[in-house]
This record gives sequence, structure tokens and C-alpha cells, in this order.
Amino acid sequence: PKGKVRVYKEDVDGSRQFIGEDQIDHTPKGESVRLYLGDAFDIVGEHTQTDFKVLGKRSMQESFEIAVRNHKDEAVEVRIVEHLFRWSEWEITEESQEHTKVDAQTIEYSVTVPADGEEKVTYTVLYRW
Repeated sequence: PKGKVRVYKEDVDGSRQFIGEDQIDHTPKGESVRLYLGDAFDIVGEHTQTDFKVLGKRSMQESFEIAVRNHKDEAVEVRIVEHLFRWSEWEITEESQEHTKVDAQTIEYSVTVPADGEEKVTYTVLYRW
């Protein structure tokens, strides 16, 4: 049913700790619900274009580095979502770890960032038209 969803997690002393809330609309049985619980201020991401080349009249290539820093006392799992918006025909030619193709123009990387640590993901995409 439509309404407010509040999310809690167990604290180190066993008590419930409020971590966020969101409003949802009426949702059919068996469907997924996505909740926005707030922004993590202690997880920082930095997205940098490291290279860009026009290879000809019908192709181009660009490279990116995504650095994720974790300032928490525990490791965190981070989803990096990249939208390959320049053209519908693309190919990942190099990457530091394997991606998952979400849809025709979206890829996703799943990264575990250690406590007080940093992880980097790099990739190069080739567009043809």
C-alpha cells in the first residue's frame, strides 16, 4: 500500500538505529520498490575523463577513472552506474574490472571499498556510428 517506509538497522549495542525513510506509491504484488534513504556523506566519488579521441568520421573513444573513497570504519559495497550516452553502438575495450550491462546504454560496476580506503575503476569505451 501507499505510504511512508522507515528503515532501521541494528546498532552495535543491539538497539535500533534509524537510517532513513521514503514515500512509496501503491505497488502491485511481486513488483520491486526502490527507496531513497538519503546521501552518504562519508562515501565520496570522483569521476574523471582521462582521455578523449576522435578516431575518424564514424568513431570516437574515451576513457574514465572513477575513484570511490570510504571514510567509514567498515567496508562498503558501492554501485557505480555509468550512462554511455554518446551513441547507441558502443564497446568497452578496456576495464579494470568486469561490468554488468543494465540496458542498451547503461553499465554498472560493483565495488567493495575497504574501511578508510579507496578503490578505483577505469574503463575505455569505443563508440561507432
